[in-house]
Amino acid sequence: VLDANTGKGQVELRSIQTRAFDTTDREKTLRTIIATLQDLSFVVDKADLDLGSVSGTKLDGYAVRMTVSVRPRNASQLIVRANAQYNDEPILEPKPYQDFFSALSKALFLDAQAVE
Repeated sequence: VLDANTGKGQVELRSIQTRAFDTTDREKTLRTIIATLQDLSFVVDKADLDLGSVSGTKLDGYAVRMTVSVRPRNASQLIVRANAQYNDEPILEPKPYQDFFSALSKALFLDAQAVE
């Protein structure tokens, strides 16, 4: 079980929240994130292409909010980080993140790599 308050928990949480993609097309990646969130039944609340951030809410008997940010990692990769919350508490279990990155990888036709 992850504990967001411990250093080890932070590192583990970041590792399930973050993937690197072999692309530098930030706009296409953000548009694909929007489509992926919608495919996963999220309603996109806010998308800021300049900031590289997309937020959505999923009502499935309860509200889950996910914010996804995109930033350059190096000359050939982008880092995508997802942050999911349930009732303003961070979601620590890996499944929502795995589902999101699996769907995003398929949509981008790229393999996501865990970030060391």
